[in-house]
Amino acid sequence: MKKTLLITGGAGFIGSHVVRLFVTKYPDYKIVNLDALTYAGNLENLKDIQDAPNYIFEKADITDEATINSIFAKYNFDGVIHLAAESHVDRSIIDPNAFIRTNVMGTANLLNAARTIWKDNMEGKRFYHVSTDEVYGSLGEEGFFLETTPYDPQSPYSASKAASDHFVRAYGNTYHMPFVITNCSNNYGPNHFPEKLIPLFINNIRNNKPLPVYGDGKYTRDWLYVVDHARAIDMVFHGGRNGETYNIGGFNEWQNIELVKLMCREMDKRLGRQEGESEKLISYIKDRPGHDRRYAIDATKINKELGWYPSVTFEEGLRITIDWYMANEEWLNHVTSGDYKKYYENQYTHR
Repeated sequence: MKKTLLITGGAGFIGSHVVRLFVTKYPDYKIVNLDALTYAGNLENLKDIQDAPNYIFEKADITDEATINSIFAKYNFDGVIHLAAESHVDRSIIDPNAFIRTNVMGTANLLNAARTIWKDNMEGKRFYHVSTDEVYGSLGEEGFFLETTPYDPQSPYSASKAASDHFVRAYGNTYHMPFVITNCSNNYGPNHFPEKLIPLFINNIRNNKPLPVYGDGKYTRDWLYVVDHARAIDMVFHGGRNGETYNIGGFNEWQNIELVKLMCREMDKRLGRQEGESEKLISYIKDRPGHDRRYAIDATKINKELGWYPSVTFEEGLRITIDWYMANEEWLNHVTSGDYKKYYENQYTHR
């Protein structure tokens, strides 16, 4: 094999799309997918490539230092694409320590393992850390996050990601580890665990359940189609400059309430409901603590240096996403019922 790459969190939402892209696009790479298969990790996301000759799955937790060290020694990776993370802000408010363990200590374990096997020769190696725009804090009505925007995390989740970003940069500076970091905006698309806004509301509309909107609903986010994010990760991994940060955004700013209304209109069409019927499910609820008002990314750098740009508008991507969920009700039912956890047992433990 030309390269052996580790992709952490590869059974999750973004990770599964990255794994699929690398497995299919680079048949001469050995792709090792490492995932702990916690609530958001689902191997059903990868059924189509699970038997590919260049694909290997390792069930492991990045917080388990000894296991991580043994996996690095086993495969002698040429590169790491690190996506494994606790990522839901609401969960971080309830249990911040879980985010510290996974996002900070887990990242440190990976950095230490990579440093150990690469210490004699860093040439051609790369540690790619996937982060979030939330490390930058909150924007006002104008302006965009740049790669040079000072960090100002406002939630336990974003603080944990900011800390992991700093550790990656520190290892680059102290140990000369080749690295790149990307900070992305909100992802959406197929295979998203239904705790996040878009898949949650698609499922709730489908089942005539309330659509809980925080505060006044005017919180603004920049939305990035997950397949476009995977393309960007491919470009940065292969063409980005060592020690650089690249912001990846979809150029798609939407207020939450306008997004929800758009989903309602699209779902009404598919469900044969009268237009406006699903909007009756919208209910405004108490705002969450530390809620950032607006995120928006300037992705000029990755566009100019690497030629990346979003392939779809938000409206197009949302239609694709809704159509996927409507056509994959079995996947959605497995996720919401917890049956997806049986997939690993059936596919891997009895072989």
